Amino acid sequence: MQPKTKKYVLDIESAIDEIEDLVALCEKQYVKFENNPLAIRSLERLLEIIGEATKKALESNTSLVIANSQRIISLRNRLAHAYDSIQLSVLWSIALKDVPKLKEELERLK
Repeated sequence: MQPKTKKYVLDIESAIDEIEDLVALCEKQYVKFENNPLAIRSLERLLEIIGEATKKALESNTSLVIANSQRIISLRNRLAHAYDSIQLSVLWSIALKDVPKLKEELERLK
């Protein structure tokens, strides 16, 4: 993997690790998440980072394949430009279900 691409993948992995910490901090309970403004903003920002790093990784290595990359990038765009249209429950679901799948996929790229 090219150094530039590897940097973006490491950025994604770092954000995933932080999301896992956030989920643990909230004890995997949505009610604790939705009542914690810092957790909400943190998750939003981390998902933005994942989306931007995904976009840049794909641009730097056109042969790289990341499942659902267009959805990941689209989420980043919605968070940046239409943040008020996203339900917290959707973000929480992404953190619990989709982020672990992305982590497994990135581990297979190594």
